[in-house]
Amino acid sequence: MKTILFFITVINVVYPCFSQNNILSADMQIKTALLAAPEEKRDSCTVYGYSPDKKFMLLRQGTNELICLADDPGKPGFSVACYVKDLEPFMKRGRELRMQGMNDQQVFDEREKEVKEGSLQMPTHPATLYVYSAEDKDFNSKTAEVKNGYLRYVIYVPYATSASTGLPEKPSGSGKGMPWLMNAGTYRAHIMINP
Repeated sequence: MKTILFFITVINVVYPCFSQNNILSADMQIKTALLAAPEEKRDSCTVYGYSPDKKFMLLRQGTNELICLADDPGKPGFSVACYVKDLEPFMKRGRELRMQGMNDQQVFDEREKEVKEGSLQMPTHPATLYVYSAEDKDFNSKTAEVKNGYLRYVIYVPYATSASTGLPEKPSGSGKGMPWLMNAGTYRAHIMINP
């Protein structure tokens, strides 16, 4: 029993120190975050990532309409994203609410309430999000190389419905990559495109 308690203590002391060093350099975070952006836009994107003490921060100020996010070192797997800046109030509010300890449903409900109250603005036009992800085993943190990465596309169209878009509300088994509408009829209705 003492051996098990000792092992647990060592893990609890050593692991946070080890994981603290898992933060990529700013250059590497920028390089990997931009994997989610369309190639022709990568040179001008704004990029956010993490400081050595895991604080979310601006890594590079861009000049175009896209904001990219580096991989979150506190989450399993590799996932980076880019979205049009008109989605920033929505995305930023989600980050704030998650930092307060809210789960996905609580974040959904709180943002919906704020949209209805008018304190949180959603774009009034289609707005795109790109997400590039891979499993941990396929990401080399020393070289920032990703194997078997997967890019999916999300187009936010607030309050869109199946009737207004002609899209199904769930993925179709008949055609791989067929667009479908998620959260139909809500403030965060969005078209999912999973090639």
